[in-house]
Amino acid sequence: MRHGANQCDAIQFGETSNQPGYAMNTPPVASATRTSACDVLVIGGGPAGSTAAALLAERGYCVTLFEKAHHPRFHIGESLLPANLPLLEKLGVADAVKAIGMEKWGAEFVSPWHAHKQSFEFADAMDKSMPMAYQVRRSEFDEILIRNASRKNARVVEGCQVQDVDFLPDNAGALAQARHDDGSVETVHARFVLDASGRDTFFGNRLKAKQRNMKHSSAAIYAHFSGAERNPGKAAGHITIYWFEHGWFWFIPLADGATSVGAVAWPYYLKTRGKKSRAQFLQETIALCAPLSERLQHAQLASPVEATGNYSYACDHTHGSNYLLLGDAYTFIDPVFSSGVMLAMNSAFVGADTVDTCLRHPRHAAAALKKFDRAMRIGPKAFSWFIYRVTNPTMRNMFMGPSNIFRVKEALLSVLAGDVYGNTPIHRPVLLFKGLYYAASLLNFRRTLKAWRMRKRNIRVVDETGAAMS
Repeated sequence: MRHGANQCDAIQFGETSNQPGYAMNTPPVASATRTSACDVLVIGGGPAGSTAAALLAERGYCVTLFEKAHHPRFHIGESLLPANLPLLEKLGVADAVKAIGMEKWGAEFVSPWHAHKQSFEFADAMDKSMPMAYQVRRSEFDEILIRNASRKNARVVEGCQVQDVDFLPDNAGALAQARHDDGSVETVHARFVLDASGRDTFFGNRLKAKQRNMKHSSAAIYAHFSGAERNPGKAAGHITIYWFEHGWFWFIPLADGATSVGAVAWPYYLKTRGKKSRAQFLQETIALCAPLSERLQHAQLASPVEATGNYSYACDHTHGSNYLLLGDAYTFIDPVFSSGVMLAMNSAFVGADTVDTCLRHPRHAAAALKKFDRAMRIGPKAFSWFIYRVTNPTMRNMFMGPSNIFRVKEALLSVLAGDVYGNTPIHRPVLLFKGLYYAASLLNFRRTLKAWRMRKRNIRVVDETGAAMS
């Protein structure tokens, strides 16, 4: 572990160090253009990787972060949750994010099976201290986070893709091979590796740990629009979720006047695209949702139309003896509740604590890794129960006509705000909400059975969804 900004620099590019605090003797490495060493190698410079790099560098570790792209770069997932804000404060970037963000005080749901729309305000959740969040351009948001890691003395290298990682015996760390944009290769000896590669799931793919989520199968097609109609006043920044026959849409207003619009749909529907362009298919899909079409009637496409498939997956483990999987590198769930960035950043905070324990106090590593594994599963589990049922008519009715009996609405809002890790007493009201859901489902057994059979058909993988969206 380093104690000054220059110690990490001193061991880069072919030099090694046995200085106090840097508890690693770099083994001989094969000839390469460059060699370096660090305490922690971070693969990926998204919210998880940049957050973890900043936290560990702040604690004095020598951190190297490799990001294959160059910031700013486009990314989807623009809607943050109120639970993100305390994390941004701890990172010291809250003011920078506020400067680029659209204030988001709530969310609204629009259903073709109901004559009204239903709005939720985060201020009505059980914890009143987190009343709002932001909608952000991810190109700007992610750049704020990665520059923050650099300012805190992490070595941040963009345009550099990790190609291979070999773990050394006796917990001696790992050797990683990375290729820079200029074609040169760097070999890095790291004591610990953090996979924050997002949906690339570096270790998930190489260790054959990534598994399709058979309980949920969908894909998304999306773009930015200019000139979309916004809600008046304080509700201008609300995210809107539109249900439609084949899935759901998001509508996310951004601070610069653009609006992110995307459709998350079932595999069978995506197969109907045929040879249509993405732009044509998105416009035709939007036309299936009259309330959304109305808000976009004067809007123009302001970006290329993008698509992504194989939407939901999980790896069969969260860690190894010298590595952790963070954020989307471990699992990705349907984004209907905007949980992605919050889950990624939270995993980075827990991951940084775990790495710190493993490197400082190796005898406590097993307990720390067990705690990390438990923490990584809490968030996805909390959201997934709702995600798997959000298109069910019983669940739609509960969202469109919420009741606060025994504070179940407040608890639901706490989940929507991302407050699933703290001390807010949501457990009992959430259990009651689930009980009410099951009771209503039994009372409408025929409808429930029909909806269950339809969902079973909907999530059936027709073909590789990603191929259908190419």
